[in-house]
Amino acid sequence: MVKVGPADVAPSAAVKFVGAGTAACIADLLTFPLDTAKVRLQIQGEARASAAAGKGSAVNYRGVFGTITTMVRTEGPRSLYRGLVAGLQRQMGFASVRIGLYDSVKQFYTKGSDHAGIGTRLLAGCTTGAMAVAFAQPTDVVKVRFQAQARSSTHARHYCSTIDAYKTIAKEEGIRGLWKGTAPNIARSAIVNCTELVTYDFIKETLLRSTPLTDNLPCHFVSAFGAGLCTTLIASPVDVVKTRYMNSSLGQYNSVLTCAANMMTKEGPLAFYKGFMPSFLRLGSWNVVMFVTYEQLKRAMTTANHSCTTTQ
Repeated sequence: MVKVGPADVAPSAAVKFVGAGTAACIADLLTFPLDTAKVRLQIQGEARASAAAGKGSAVNYRGVFGTITTMVRTEGPRSLYRGLVAGLQRQMGFASVRIGLYDSVKQFYTKGSDHAGIGTRLLAGCTTGAMAVAFAQPTDVVKVRFQAQARSSTHARHYCSTIDAYKTIAKEEGIRGLWKGTAPNIARSAIVNCTELVTYDFIKETLLRSTPLTDNLPCHFVSAFGAGLCTTLIASPVDVVKTRYMNSSLGQYNSVLTCAANMMTKEGPLAFYKGFMPSFLRLGSWNVVMFVTYEQLKRAMTTANHSCTTTQ
């Protein structure tokens, strides 16, 4: 009888679920300043409009590292990690569902078959992306609000803590306020999930089939970097609209479409790619850290689980 090693045992759905959430949290810890810089650049046109209307002064941000430098100088280094608690809460709920359940949903659509076409993969990505948003949207709203609040803005909302943010938003805007921007976020999540996971899947399979690379670190690194670049190019416009809408005050925009139309009219089409460089730096580095960590965690957790099973 041939002995089955841990590397031959497929990781369970529970291992993927926990592994995805943990890997995403590690990736967020390392890339959060880039995400904060991206949010500040994405809402910059909005801040300038408020300043022109006499609602306080707006800080000018120039480029990724210029934004980070300005924030550290004017608000202190801790401002780069403002909203981190909500961000980690988001990843534990969001990434666990959208990434951790992707393979299970893919197998559900193929009725257990190992062969999955591009259509099935896209459908699985859309499904887990929408499920994740429905579950974790309040954490995303709070994260964006924290990242957007600048100490120098006299009329900006200020939240004392993560719990205070949840309570304040629910009190001032109703429970619906915590799910503000769900529609653009579902659209963004579907695009990100489909592009990110399907591209990662496709590049990884191609590398394993057509190059000497094995299912190991170099293969995971190249696949994750390619997935990050493709995702940023496709998802940026939806991401900017989502950020603007979730950060908007009550009654500022009637709908997501109003927000997008307002951006196009006042700032032009390039507004939809505001914060592109930090988006790419963040998504590229986030994908590399997350997927590499995820693959290693899956392997380690499966090995540990296999060892426990064989010793019993």
